[in-house]
Amino acid sequence: MSATTPPPASDLGTVEALKRVKATETEWETKTAEARAHRDQALQRLRDETEATVHAAQVETERERSEAIQAARTEADAEAAKILADGDQVAADAGSEQPTALKEKRAELLAAVLGEFGTD
Repeated sequence: MSATTPPPASDLGTVEALKRVKATETEWETKTAEARAHRDQALQRLRDETEATVHAAQVETERERSEAIQAARTEADAEAAKILADGDQVAADAGSEQPTALKEKRAELLAAVLGEFGTD
């Protein structure tokens, strides 16, 4: 068959069928590539959103932790100040008592503290 002579009609149907198959393959390859690209973009967007959410949660947790520590410090400072004030008051009251009353309180205190160790 020469280049100038057209192929027989039966071959023309086969060539056209092959062209349609090739066109369909190309179309599906394009659609598949687009779907993969879309999927990859969606996955990257989800990764980015997840990272941002985790980072925001870490920042919020650190802020809450700092606030809790500060609140505990404030509460501990107030408790310590109250204990010191009570101690100062007891010391002031004890200083105004008679020496014999102080000796009695000292003996009571020692008996109470040492009594815990002596009962074995």
